[in-house]
Amino acid sequence: MQLRLFDDTHTLNWEHWCRTSHCASFLHQRAFLSYHGQRFKDRSLVLVDEDERWLGILPAAEHPTHPEWVESHPGITYGGFVHQGALRGHSAIEALQLIAEHYARMGYERLRYKPLPHIYHQAPAQDDLYALFRLGAQRVRCDLSACIDLAHPLPLSERRRRGLIKAQRAGLTYAHGPDQAGPLWKVLQDNLQQKHQAQPVHCLADISLLASRFPEHIGIHVVLQDQQVVAGVVAFKVGPVLHLQYIASNEAGQACSALDGLLDTLISQAHVIGFSYFDFGTSNEDQGRVLNEGLYQFKCQFGAGGVAYETYELELGAFK
Repeated sequence: MQLRLFDDTHTLNWEHWCRTSHCASFLHQRAFLSYHGQRFKDRSLVLVDEDERWLGILPAAEHPTHPEWVESHPGITYGGFVHQGALRGHSAIEALQLIAEHYARMGYERLRYKPLPHIYHQAPAQDDLYALFRLGAQRVRCDLSACIDLAHPLPLSERRRRGLIKAQRAGLTYAHGPDQAGPLWKVLQDNLQQKHQAQPVHCLADISLLASRFPEHIGIHVVLQDQQVVAGVVAFKVGPVLHLQYIASNEAGQACSALDGLLDTLISQAHVIGFSYFDFGTSNEDQGRVLNEGLYQFKCQFGAGGVAYETYELELGAFK
């Protein structure tokens, strides 16, 4: 097994690899990663055998605030190995050791690794977690996401049932499409500014660009009352998962339980289409140390349970 630094000549093969792997998502694709432009110093790797046949890939970049670290990947929620069956068992350990040695030779002190949560796997693929354990990595962060197993949902809470009835009586209408991004971003920005003095991770230009690059994967869904957007979500279709990247409602939307109506509709559609999971996303602050309990319970009341999004760190001093 050998390593190759990613370069532009690898792009077509990289994209095909991501589309056909059982443990990848469209977030691993170069078309997604490249929307960051020059924000990150790319340190992605390709693993090959002695005949230069690909065994796996690792999307990675230098950490933006700790240049002595390398991370898989700082520009997306998760990173980790992408392979098609070659990096299992001892091969996963060997691959991670080669990667650690390579980054150590480059002068990096730490590898920060965010594995793909198991709900996104189209077949079990947690050999990387075992490899991290074997090489002495430590879990340094854990975020909690609320997720519905669509084949076995937990009961809908009485509060959400009442909310759904209120939404049905309010005469709301629903719309979706990239043209709804602007109105939804106004609601989202106002919400974050009022509650947290914060801005969305993606600006309107970013999400519009990504929606244009991945129209089959990124959907923008809104609720209208009197022709005005009062609530909405951005939904990522990621393999077996319908994942909500953003959820927002203004005061008018909250008064008529607009999100209850929209989320019930999307959950029902996801089940009919054949998704395995409906993931509301994480509800954490301060690097996972604080759980927004109110937000998390709101999501769980739709029939969700908890899924961990983990981050590991491997000190590279021993691999020099």
